[in-house]
Amino acid sequence: MSRIQAIVNGRKVEADVEPRKLLIDFIREDLGLTGPHIGCDTSNCGACTVLYNGRAIKSCTMFAVQADGAEILTIEGVSTDGKLHPLQQAFHENHALQCGYCTPGMIMSSIDLLTRNPNPTEEEIRLGISGNLCRCTGYHNIVKAISSVAKSHIFVSPLKKAKEE
Repeated sequence: MSRIQAIVNGRKVEADVEPRKLLIDFIREDLGLTGPHIGCDTSNCGACTVLYNGRAIKSCTMFAVQADGAEILTIEGVSTDGKLHPLQQAFHENHALQCGYCTPGMIMSSIDLLTRNPNPTEEEIRLGISGNLCRCTGYHNIVKAISSVAKSHIFVSPLKKAKEE
């Protein structure tokens, strides 16, 4: 067993983990955060995407021990005081989800994109979410939702919010 410490959704966590335990399994099983999904076990789908030290990563490609000392943000840490983040609200308003399985990963990748590029083109949005697969939509409404947040200038990175608290 290895002892790790991390900041997850603004909260300090400590745990003993097996060296081979994947970060996604640590997040879901040990922390009880089931927003990030396990979709493919091959790092193709992006359903397990979280922000790791401010960047989107597929948590099925990393061991939990590698997250020692890291700041991790999951979809559960995006909303504030029970109110949807503007990106979550835009996904709802633009019908950017159907079954919802890919939505947490899409939103986390979108947060990374908009944090680095607050005014992306449609092509940059499509490239920014290209690591996330959706089997239900044609991506049009997902792109529309992300674009609507960028154009309205209402995007506030939840990473900045967490650092201020």
